[in-house]
Amino acid sequence: MSITPRQIHLVSRPDGMPNHDHFATVEVELPAPGDGQVLIKNHYMSVDPYMRGRMRAQGVYAEPYALNQPMHGGAVGEVLKSNAEGFEVGDIVLNGAAWQDNFLADASTVNKFTPFDMDRLSLYLGTLGMPGMTAYVGLLRFGEPKPGETVFVSAASGAVGAKFVRLQKT
Repeated sequence: MSITPRQIHLVSRPDGMPNHDHFATVEVELPAPGDGQVLIKNHYMSVDPYMRGRMRAQGVYAEPYALNQPMHGGAVGEVLKSNAEGFEVGDIVLNGAAWQDNFLADASTVNKFTPFDMDRLSLYLGTLGMPGMTAYVGLLRFGEPKPGETVFVSAASGAVGAKFVRLQKT
């Protein structure tokens, strides 16, 4: 099985609003998965507000993206081939290799899960993923609202306002 993934690379750092000139689509050849590796096809990727900060030369609160390398972030994918114990073809996984349609990963770097609805996998990047769990735990574990209290959330758009992009076949 020969796979030629498409990756999105950051090729220059935006000074203002990012545009097409700051990115490049790059095709690479992948070897067959080695021992302990899985070949994954991403179905959904998360495009989160924090990613803009990582495009700067000095990261805001996370390491900056490297130039001329695939950008990364949350994604939901499917195992296409496995040389790793505990992973089978068709398994659904969460991963951090969002800005590429196919990639090789060490099995220890992805998280297998059983979705409740295969047609709603994007939920695991929003409501049921990091942004939703951040809001849920922040409000209920640390906010500890009591009956009769009023809760006002002033800036949830940073995490909960994530957008999802469906990767299309060409």
